[in-house]
Amino acid sequence: MFEKFRIIFTIPELRQKIFLTLLFLAIYRVGWQIPLPVVNQQAMTAHFETGGLADLVAAVSVFSASQLNQATIFGLGIMPYISASIIFQLLGSVWKPLEELKKEGESGQKKINEYTRYATVVLCLIQSYFYLRWLISASASTANPASRLINETVWESMQSGFLANFGWQFAAVLTMTAGTVFLMWLGEQIDEFGIGNGISLLIMAGILARMPGAGYQLIKQSDFQLGGAPGNLGIEHLIVLAVMFVAVIFGVVFITQGQRRIPTQSAKHVRGRRVYGGTRQYLPLRVNQAGVMPIIFASSLLMIPMILFNQLATRFPNSGVLGELKAVFERGDGFTYNLLYVAMIYFFCYFWTAITFNPKDMAENLKNYGTFIPGYRPGKRTTDYLEKVMVRITYVGAGFLALVAIIPTIISAAINVPLMVASFYGGTGLLIAVSVAFDLVQKIDSHLVMRNYKGLLERS
Repeated sequence: MFEKFRIIFTIPELRQKIFLTLLFLAIYRVGWQIPLPVVNQQAMTAHFETGGLADLVAAVSVFSASQLNQATIFGLGIMPYISASIIFQLLGSVWKPLEELKKEGESGQKKINEYTRYATVVLCLIQSYFYLRWLISASASTANPASRLINETVWESMQSGFLANFGWQFAAVLTMTAGTVFLMWLGEQIDEFGIGNGISLLIMAGILARMPGAGYQLIKQSDFQLGGAPGNLGIEHLIVLAVMFVAVIFGVVFITQGQRRIPTQSAKHVRGRRVYGGTRQYLPLRVNQAGVMPIIFASSLLMIPMILFNQLATRFPNSGVLGELKAVFERGDGFTYNLLYVAMIYFFCYFWTAITFNPKDMAENLKNYGTFIPGYRPGKRTTDYLEKVMVRITYVGAGFLALVAIIPTIISAAINVPLMVASFYGGTGLLIAVSVAFDLVQKIDSHLVMRNYKGLLERS
């Protein structure tokens, strides 16, 4: 293994790509720490440590490489770009002009990417504006200057007139928008000059940067003895978390590599005195075609009723129904929440697979290349067969995603581990990090194999 790592850095092109990628990620981490000058950082930290939005912000930060609890220049993260990409991917399946653009190949994809960037800027302006409005309303609700989320100097200038108020809001909105646009550009530079998928690497960097803090929090809560003191974790709890960590990594790699190989055969044709074709190959269908998107969708949607019922229960404290609904949608609270979570993961698995996988187009491509699946006529019969196979294997992939998603919730409730610690060391965060790391290793392997070296995943 050490010899393989040495070979990686002896290839000039690959070495340059790796160092450039590390440089871009370092730039992202520096900007991640730079706060907006209008925000009171101590008050923000205290608010999100005790406020009801702590779990929401922490979960959103996992998926978006953001820093909403500190309002930095990269505070919105890359989520507006991901949202815009998802919107155009969905529109590409139902809106004819975009569908035609997708069929134009590289030139059409460049045009779609351009529209995605414009949509990202619009989403950034909207999200940063509403985020600042929330900061103002939260600051106005407290009389203590030290508890205001807005800096005291800026707060005083707000009272001096409309222009001063508008000026700092305009500057803050533009700063956060420029930060996300810069992250989008950074991801594209990694795609072009670095190695790996730029946006995915930014998300993975945000997840890995939080892991040491989660580990420190876990150690602080541990006694390193059997049983442990009340409220602390014993050594048996740490063993459970370690086993879960290894099991999720093993499961992610296994499911990521998992394929349903459908045998295909090309038709024979005669040219002169020679017979061409007739070779047997296979068509690989991924078990987890949807990736981590179903978990992201399900988590995001389940946060909406959680916030809603939290706010309603605060306004109407005597309502028993609202209190029960609030308890249902709180993270780690019992069977109902987990059942809804699993059901939504299954739904979005099939939904996303239906968008990204088109059996009719695949059957047409096989037919055009003179290839067929033995036992099935080209055309509708092949389309129906591919659709039936994908429905079955998607059920397995969705089951795996659901298992990975709810295990941290169950473990957190069972052994009193903070939810974000359990998520990083055995849940969605680990799922994303391992998937992106595995994709990165495969891209490095392609460079090694191209130069007749053995890949990192091959045995010596």
